[in-house]
Amino acid sequence: MALRATANGRRRLTTARASNIVSNMKTTIDVADALLQEARQVATRDRTTLKELVQEGLRRVLDERRPQRRSFRLRMIEPVGGGFQPEFADGDWQRIRDVIYEGRGT
Repeated sequence: MALRATANGRRRLTTARASNIVSNMKTTIDVADALLQEARQVATRDRTTLKELVQEGLRRVLDERRPQRRSFRLRMIEPVGGGFQPEFADGDWQRIRDVIYEGRGT
């Protein structure tokens, strides 16, 4: 925690550091000695910290256990009345467009 001296000589916690306190919480966990020893060896070998190794492991486990979202699939529906009106059954979109805009504009 960093304290800054003010003009009157008092010390106060800076705003930037105050937000850091909330986002970087510390906790204590019990880890089996053999597991901790192996983790330290891996961290040393991989030139990383034990903290980074633990965080990476937690992220992987949480990703695996996070509920998977189903992909959205649009359900097919049948149009009421069997589809296009008989005069548009051929599906010629240019003709359909021309009829829609008939008598409008140029």
